[in-house]
Amino acid sequence: MSENRRMLVKLSIVASLMFGFGYAMVPFYKQICLALGLNSLVPVSTATAENTQIDFARTVTIEFDANAHHLPWRFRPLQAHIAVHPGELTTIEYEVVNMRNTPVTGQAMPSYGPQLAGQYFNKLECFCFTKQTLAAGETRKMPVVFLIDPKLPADVRTITLSYTFFEVAGMGGKS
Repeated sequence: MSENRRMLVKLSIVASLMFGFGYAMVPFYKQICLALGLNSLVPVSTATAENTQIDFARTVTIEFDANAHHLPWRFRPLQAHIAVHPGELTTIEYEVVNMRNTPVTGQAMPSYGPQLAGQYFNKLECFCFTKQTLAAGETRKMPVVFLIDPKLPADVRTITLSYTFFEVAGMGGKS
């Protein structure tokens, strides 16, 4: 019987150590995640994520323009202009309304002024990436998510982003 008691004591000690180790792993895991930058268990308020790519010393004015080439659409930016820092992620919206009583499909083409700014204007999301079909009378808000590359020449202080919508032949009805 004493051999059974010794085995019970040994197993109890092992079980206690396993429980203690498991209990201690939570704070260890938090510290490891914090040290390695893996913030899966660390509250967001203690995480210090900062975009070091943003050039806070410079501001660039972005002007927005919209045209609908021979389309019965009312197309406009919801903001005429915005000031951004190069490297800063920015979202703006355009609004388009199909004035025709039938569906119409269009494709937007961007242009930039000055022209060299186009290579520094990085769009991450844009309605210009795909064809847009609007139902009769439909109104749609379309976002553009972009950032200006910090390598933009310092003498460029204003960029004009202009979109022109063209009708895609055979994709929408004519009235």
